[in-house]
Amino acid sequence: MRKITLIAFVLFIGLVSSQAQVSVNPGIRGGLNLARLTNIDNNNMKSDYYVGGLVEFKFNKLFTLQPELTYSRQGSKGRYYDGSPEQLGLGNTTYDLNYITAGAVGKFYFHGQGFHVLAGPSFDLKVDDNFGKYGFDPIDVDLAFVGGIGYTLPNGLTFEARFKQGLVDIYGYDDLDYDNNNYYYENVILNQVFQFGISYTFKSK
Repeated sequence: MRKITLIAFVLFIGLVSSQAQVSVNPGIRGGLNLARLTNIDNNNMKSDYYVGGLVEFKFNKLFTLQPELTYSRQGSKGRYYDGSPEQLGLGNTTYDLNYITAGAVGKFYFHGQGFHVLAGPSFDLKVDDNFGKYGFDPIDVDLAFVGGIGYTLPNGLTFEARFKQGLVDIYGYDDLDYDNNNYYYENVILNQVFQFGISYTFKSK
């Protein structure tokens, strides 16, 4: 019975694929980043922006795959210590971590209408930062997962809210360390970003 079900499923997928007419449309996107780094002293959100391009592969009215290439300004606001006596060097600062991100989100439309949920991975390549003046050197890559909701108008204009969670410590550490013959967990420092923005897809004629 399971073999028959599997064969029927494969035949169904093949039939749907053969009948599908995938539309491919380019677009642009941009908006507001509210970024932070986990596990740093007196952490606060840093507001900045993201901007980039996209290609929409619309398989049917329910599902779209959207690869994206984006410049994303991230980081955090926090506190630093410069080594002065009695901790008088404590002060406010802004940490900048800027990335070129290559991602792909799947969009799932409710009833084939404009409202949708989205999710997908992102590979981030660091292009610059300001950590050098504090004596630190973040690694060049991050992996992240993106999730969110949005609404697309018939003219191709989309409004979206996303949450992006980094998965790699910005210094390349894992959370397991070894000291005095015992293993213990350190707090990793990860990127977190709330994104609120718009995109526009150029529809083919």
